[in-house]
Amino acid sequence: MPTELTGEMYLGAERVLGTAGTVHGADPRTGTQLAPAYGLGTRADAARAAELAAAAFGAYRATGPKERAAFLDQVADNIDALGDTLVERVQLETGIVEARVRGELARTTNQLRLFATVVRDGSWAGARIDPALPDRTPLPRPDIRQRKVPLGPVAVFGASNFPLAFSVAGGDTAAALAAGCPVVVKAHNAHPGTSELVAGAIRAAVAEHGLPDGVFSMVYGSGAEVGIALVEHPGIKAVGFTGSRSGGTALMNAAAARPVPIPVYAEMSSINPVFLLPGALAADAAGIATGYVGSLTMGVGQLCTNPGLVFIVDGPGADAFEAAVAEQVPACPALPMLNAGIHSSYTEGVAKLGALDQVEEVAAGQDDAAIVAAGQAHVFRTTGAAFAAEPALQDEVFGSASLVVRVRDTAELLEAVAGLEGQLTATVHATGSDHAVAAELLPALEEKVGRILFNGWPTGVDVGPAMVHGGPFPATSDGRSTSVGTLAIERFLRPVAYQNVPAELLPAAIDTSNSLGLWRLVDGELGRG
Repeated sequence: MPTELTGEMYLGAERVLGTAGTVHGADPRTGTQLAPAYGLGTRADAARAAELAAAAFGAYRATGPKERAAFLDQVADNIDALGDTLVERVQLETGIVEARVRGELARTTNQLRLFATVVRDGSWAGARIDPALPDRTPLPRPDIRQRKVPLGPVAVFGASNFPLAFSVAGGDTAAALAAGCPVVVKAHNAHPGTSELVAGAIRAAVAEHGLPDGVFSMVYGSGAEVGIALVEHPGIKAVGFTGSRSGGTALMNAAAARPVPIPVYAEMSSINPVFLLPGALAADAAGIATGYVGSLTMGVGQLCTNPGLVFIVDGPGADAFEAAVAEQVPACPALPMLNAGIHSSYTEGVAKLGALDQVEEVAAGQDDAAIVAAGQAHVFRTTGAAFAAEPALQDEVFGSASLVVRVRDTAELLEAVAGLEGQLTATVHATGSDHAVAAELLPALEEKVGRILFNGWPTGVDVGPAMVHGGPFPATSDGRSTSVGTLAIERFLRPVAYQNVPAELLPAAIDTSNSLGLWRLVDGELGRG
């Protein structure tokens, strides 16, 4: 498994140095450019990767559950084996502290192993069997069987804020490979060395398991050229993306304009509203403020579930909360943001938010001139009326910036929910005395978000069967899906029904003997029949 960085892409098993210019990783703490130079790919490189994936699809989709699960486990083992080499490169390219890098590394390999378990279990196949009823009246019923099949090759776009868990071997890649879909990754240019190391680990697993070369490729290049070329290529059948609203909508438009449109599963913009109800603030305003500041500044605010919007009802509890925030935020140190581009966008967003009418700054964190891309925390306030009147107050500022909205009463609080855009999460802090209001909030929030949590904070997304990391537009392009948790595999599958197919031709998942030992819905009854 290669650990020496070369600056090359993987087009299947072939190492290729791009010819459309170069890009370097850079240390956001110092601005130091990192070796090597990475050659950017062309539209022709993207097309070659897509063609290889299309050629590999038939053989890869035919792999059995044990074979495919073993491959996913091998990818996880290979990534773990990179050890300190990978951790150190991630730190150099992103400025993320070691403890968080190691935590993200564990999450990345754990979710690969989780999907291996899902593949072995076989429930993803969605096997349903309605046996023939030739004597049914008024019409006989034919033998009808259903299973889910992979869509085809998937283009995955690496995210800037999670260089491991939402990148080359992140959740989109793991889910697509688990579903039986070859993957072409468009690596993020901000952490090219990290991407090369992880791609090498995947490529080694492909070779070790004797899989077709096109099962995995990785290209470097611009989103406007290489990214769009992938989405437009007829060999690509679905897209997984985590990034900006502008980037996601550009991919959605390109996919929709194809002669045969394809689904784009894009995670984009979310400010994750928090509702601090009066009883909760009366009970512990200072403690809630501490949790809020910790969540706001976690990862220098560069998490997709960062609490960028807080609603509080005017009163003593609201005053106490704001006072505690104003006391705690100035002690928050400036830490490096992921890269210069994110830092520039953040500072521009903070300036724009602070310049809006009826917006005041509550507090600002420390700055640090010694850090090139220093992320300084900012908390602002406005009124419920101003929030309702100014759509720009819902614009995401990606970083440790948040807006506190003070509403007159709980009626205005409920009105504010109706005007919210789609979000990944909504958080409610409530005690027993707040439950009547919370009961009204819940059905309204169900229409706006993918995950509702009580008396906690949205940062930190557990990877498991019940998790939903999605939400209505613009949080994602398709609020019916999730990019985290085992349900993520559903994005890259589609159902097929088989009517009166001869027994010897039936796929294993729906054969007459249940040779795979799956749980199947037979004549409406769940069992292993």
